[in-house]
Amino acid sequence: MAGLVLVYTGNGKGKTTAALGLCLRALGHNERVGFLQFMKGSKNYGEVKMAAKLPNFTLVQSGQESFVSYENPDPIDIQMAQDGFELARQWLEEDQFDLIVLDEILVAVAFKLITVEQVIDLIKKRPLHLDLVLTGRYASSEFMEIADTVTEMTEHRHAYHQGVEAKAGMEF
Repeated sequence: MAGLVLVYTGNGKGKTTAALGLCLRALGHNERVGFLQFMKGSKNYGEVKMAAKLPNFTLVQSGQESFVSYENPDPIDIQMAQDGFELARQWLEEDQFDLIVLDEILVAVAFKLITVEQVIDLIKKRPLHLDLVLTGRYASSEFMEIADTVTEMTEHRHAYHQGVEAKAGMEF
């Protein structure tokens, strides 16, 4: 069966969470899953803590713990995003996964750490069976058009704006 390209985007909460839910389903069917986080480097995320406990699940982070400046990204942020992208390309070439999630890659593109053309080329060169998920805010029209499924998360209300701090297990 042919693999699909999915985009989880929008300003609402739940893009990474939805991708992790899809990973859990795939793992339940004995699929091999690669989860590559762009612009994230904290080891405090629940998924990072859980990754080593899940068979057939590989999670790699390619980012610093600090936020990236949109106007003036640090050269190390660009390098880490490019290194992560190179790893994603390697994963596709080696055909070692059934599902790959490129978490926050859409933000990395919007911040000009990776180009739209690089990602489109990657999508076109993926193994035919591979399901590929792109997450993050700011999905460009090119990604919306090439994807088989696009889900846009819309924020109606968020506890953070009501003074509730980020909660472990919920926000990270």
